[in-house]
Amino acid sequence: MKRSAGWLALKRVVVTLPVLWVVVSVVFLLIHLVPGDPIAQMLGDGATASDIDHLRHQYGFDQPLWLQYTHYWRGVARADFGQSLRLHDSVLHLILQRYPYTLALTVAAMILGALVAIPAGVAAARRKNTWTDRSLGVASLFGLSFPNFALGPVLILVFSIGLGWLPVSGAGVGVGSFLAHLVLPAVTLGLGLAAILMRMVRTSMLEELSQDYIRTARAKGLSESAVVYRHALRNALNPVLTVMGLQFGSLLAGAIVTETIFGWPGLGRLTLSAISNRDYALVQGCILAIGLTYVLVNLLTDAVYALADPRMRK
Repeated sequence: MKRSAGWLALKRVVVTLPVLWVVVSVVFLLIHLVPGDPIAQMLGDGATASDIDHLRHQYGFDQPLWLQYTHYWRGVARADFGQSLRLHDSVLHLILQRYPYTLALTVAAMILGALVAIPAGVAAARRKNTWTDRSLGVASLFGLSFPNFALGPVLILVFSIGLGWLPVSGAGVGVGSFLAHLVLPAVTLGLGLAAILMRMVRTSMLEELSQDYIRTARAKGLSESAVVYRHALRNALNPVLTVMGLQFGSLLAGAIVTETIFGWPGLGRLTLSAISNRDYALVQGCILAIGLTYVLVNLLTDAVYALADPRMRK
């Protein structure tokens, strides 16, 4: 008997709960794994003993570890991640200010990577072992071997300083300015993803094009474009969707470097600033937001995978 879509969704949510518990627990332990006294490091060398004791009590570090863990879970349940020591604002408010920028950058990079990779992968598969296939293979290898911290400055030198087409840093004001500022960071993040996805699409398409149903479709007189795009590509995209879900976490991690290079006011740049300032409550909040986003995206990837491939619903 087929299971309903609601049951499958509920099952995936239940399976995700232990992952959420691990993510929150690891984030809680981060501040306790810091060598030395984290409170003394937060206040600096000029802090007095009374200041250290006061802040330790404020953060609850004078309590047993199990009680701190319980209080932390209560805060997470209420979306209360504490206060930023340096910025004098709630961690949640700071994250909500920066999170949309990181999400926009990551989604733009994902869309750009897919728009480049899918046509290129299909073209390489259809022209296997030709100069087109080899050229695209070399291009993907170049994309994989060129890191973000090297590609970003090159794009700035060429398109911002040299040609003057695009702005160097920031996010701009207004929709048009925002999109103009988004181009270079999205290209920096998206090209590496495009290289990975292109090779995945090529491999998956080659496997699908050799299947019996493709030969049957051709025998029925369907056009080559209908065979490739209507039948083969749809099935070939199933493993690609899984890779895209997994690569979303890599994009979030790569956003830390990319946002720093381009002065993009996102969560990655906020995390790096919090680490530099030893603002551990803010570090915990930022890492938790990135981790929870990664878990949610994987959950959504499972749902999309089931929609794309009806066999996964059984």
